[in-house]
Amino acid sequence: MAHAGTAAASQAPPLALGPRLNLSVMMFLEFAIWGSWFVVFYPYLKGKGFTDEQAGSLVGNVALGAILSTLFAGYVADRFFASERMMAVLHLGGAGLLYWMAQIQSPSEYWMLFGVSLAYSLLYNPTLALSNSIAFRHIPDATRDFPSIRVLGTLGWIAVGFLIDILFSSGEQTAASSNGPLLLAAGLSAALGFYSLLLPHTPPTAKAGDAIPFLKAVGLFKDFSFAVFFFVSFVITIVLAFYYTNTGDYLQQAAGVKRLGSTMLIGQVCELIFLPLLPFFLWRFGMKWVLALGMLSWGVRYALFSQGGAEGLSFVFVIMGVALHGFCFDFFFAAGFIHVDNEAPRDIRASGQALFSFLTYGVGMWLGNLLAGKLAGMYTSESIDSVGKSVKVVDWYHFWLIPSIGVLASLTVFLLFFRPRMQKLSGATGSTSADIYEAEHEKRIQTGEAGVDT
Repeated sequence: MAHAGTAAASQAPPLALGPRLNLSVMMFLEFAIWGSWFVVFYPYLKGKGFTDEQAGSLVGNVALGAILSTLFAGYVADRFFASERMMAVLHLGGAGLLYWMAQIQSPSEYWMLFGVSLAYSLLYNPTLALSNSIAFRHIPDATRDFPSIRVLGTLGWIAVGFLIDILFSSGEQTAASSNGPLLLAAGLSAALGFYSLLLPHTPPTAKAGDAIPFLKAVGLFKDFSFAVFFFVSFVITIVLAFYYTNTGDYLQQAAGVKRLGSTMLIGQVCELIFLPLLPFFLWRFGMKWVLALGMLSWGVRYALFSQGGAEGLSFVFVIMGVALHGFCFDFFFAAGFIHVDNEAPRDIRASGQALFSFLTYGVGMWLGNLLAGKLAGMYTSESIDSVGKSVKVVDWYHFWLIPSIGVLASLTVFLLFFRPRMQKLSGATGSTSADIYEAEHEKRIQTGEAGVDT
């Protein structure tokens, strides 16, 4: 049955080609920057002689930066600084820091690289929320238009994945053995920094004398269903970290995969296919059941991984698990950003997006990296291979089964307690019920009829 709030086709005006191309280029570059260096950074550091602990800490700075800076950036964008100008400053500064990171290649300079990489993460992470905020402010209908713009971010990630292999892999040399990906990321960051000045003007929306937007965004937790949504999103992102941290080793050890890059890209290709279909699913099933489908996909993925192997049906399970990334990301995280935009009042939407990024890409991802490492250590044992050499073997069955059970438990909580308070309304203006609620409340204030809102 179609969801009541989204059953009718949107009557909002179509998104013009100019703004669509403008926002799409922004999304393409935003994720091309991340994808060009992050996927090879860990093996790059190992190849330079950094220890596992040092490499893990440096990679973890990405999540740590999200924890420390994202909410502050949302506050500034909501009150003081136009979002597109803030994007320009952050990406231009990030370009310089990425170039600096590319020059630091000795383990003896670990603490310098730690500081520079953390500084870069403090600049880059807020742009994830800002890019979403800019897009949502300039599209007539978030449910209908956002997925077709956000999909360009996935395309950017895929494109640079192939590009770094073409540019920096030859013979015995791989992309992970060169600082070229960092230099490429620096160039892309500079390009987006200058391009951000061409983005639609997105001024602050909070009024003078208003409460701090972040505090108002935290106030969204007063709505029980919204609090359930954020809690479940936090748990799911912990599980997401398991995928990014351990899938490469799993594919090599348990499934015998040699071409990790192209195998992992199966997930991004599926994401590219299903993201444009997200508006149809939201229209047909409603926000709650789309989010539930995304959660279920995470649980099924890890259940398939727990049964995976190198041959026959077991290997099919592995590939199916990788391919489920399209459902996992599109139907939970992309839909989740739309849900936040529909629920948050207009003057704190940047802070609402920042709060969502803070709890997911920040705290959730950081804790997930720590828990994944500890769990892998718990299920790792010594074994003797065919030539009598001692090797470490991971019990992947139990490793993947635990997050699968955690996801399914969270799904149960979600289905029992999540009740969307505000739904996308189909109208000429493309307004959300949050906007209409605010307009009615302002009118009651002006007529002296305002009381306690329920």
